Amino acid sequence: MRKVIFLTAVVAFSFAFGQNVIWNEVAKSREGSEKELYRINPAVSKAEYLGEVEVQGFSGDDAKVFGLIYKKAKEIGANTFSYRPFESVDGKMQNLDPWNYRISLYYMATDEIPVEKGLLYIYAPPAQDQNISFNKESTKFKPRTFTKRSLTDGETYIISTRKLLGSSVKFKADVQQPAQYMQLQAFQVQSAPYGEAGINLKSGDIIRLERSFADFLSMIYMEFK
Repeated sequence: MRKVIFLTAVVAFSFAFGQNVIWNEVAKSREGSEKELYRINPAVSKAEYLGEVEVQGFSGDDAKVFGLIYKKAKEIGANTFSYRPFESVDGKMQNLDPWNYRISLYYMATDEIPVEKGLLYIYAPPAQDQNISFNKESTKFKPRTFTKRSLTDGETYIISTRKLLGSSVKFKADVQQPAQYMQLQAFQVQSAPYGEAGINLKSGDIIRLERSFADFLSMIYMEFK
């Protein structure tokens, strides 16, 4: 009997705190075959507003959450997005709450979407601390954080998870190339559920990310220097 009550409680708890992505508004839709869904600053970008989704509830599976957002975006032909904050009672813009936030969806011509160059983004695991060595500089990541590093043209960089059976990635910087994105993970990650553009490379527990998913993590994770 206790087992039945416990399982019922677990199911109820999971349902109550399950994550959901809903439409708040669809202003317009358009045909589009673009695979990307990049983050932009609509205040300085020539973007066409298409609609808005709201994320309700929290999930530690960031790829799954982004997959749901990506699916909504592609229903109306969006290829860019931005965070839309809620207003507090005193009129101030609130910081992102991982349990409830809004995302505005847009369309931009691909050649007009801003591209960052000469940068490296490193994202922490979603649920555990992680120590790494970045060119012999030790850095400790808290869960759901990221850091951004400027690269020197032609310099060789080594990222290591500093474990006995850990991973390392070595690359030579080219500041004319688009930004690179890597995430630290302790488990196997499959292809992203949101299309061909997704998580596609893995070197042990250091994963190279495609920009769409990385841009999403930059929105929901906290940056540290």
